[in-house]
Amino acid sequence: MGLVENPFFARLFIRIGARNEARGQAQLRRELLAGLAGHVIEVGAGTGLNFPHYPPTVERIAAVEPEPTLRARAAEAARRAPVPIDVVDGLADALPSGDGSADAVVVSGVLCSVADPPAALIEFRRVLRPGGELRFFEHVRSSGAGRGRWQDFANLVWPHLMGGCHPNRDTVSAVRRAGFDLVRLRELTFPPGAKVSVVATRVLGVARPR
Repeated sequence: MGLVENPFFARLFIRIGARNEARGQAQLRRELLAGLAGHVIEVGAGTGLNFPHYPPTVERIAAVEPEPTLRARAAEAARRAPVPIDVVDGLADALPSGDGSADAVVVSGVLCSVADPPAALIEFRRVLRPGGELRFFEHVRSSGAGRGRWQDFANLVWPHLMGGCHPNRDTVSAVRRAGFDLVRLRELTFPPGAKVSVVATRVLGVARPR
């Protein structure tokens, strides 16, 4: 289901991901996942960088990753994780999970690259139980005029180089339009002090279906 092969991007992701964890992104992942419990669906799990940071109150995780190289790395990481994790193939807008089956859906660096963000967000609502949470850590279009225009310009080429990643998506507005209410939202720059990076403007938040 949903085979999405991009070995060049996968190798680049593996290299960049490890560097960013050492620069402080691991702490942001712990903040993203703090307080989770029950059944979690992580969409776009990549190489499993979130896995070590799940709290023991999480009973099981279905980690969905469509790219084969990344999925293989995630399966290795799952074996070392502190909670039970099943790594599966699938797409954000067609999750292999039942209606209302998840206490939380987790995405980090995913909504920038899915082909149809509204369809993905509707799918997240489908699998969430009443009162469930969407946890997200995403890069977004900056509200600053200069950086925002720079992101718009970069978007002409960036998706072709970076596995479909769009640096200028207004993800927070998309979450609201999909029928979620924001519970918590923190805006930040990562890495701190970044001047030219088109993916430095980040949001870390929690939302619940209305």
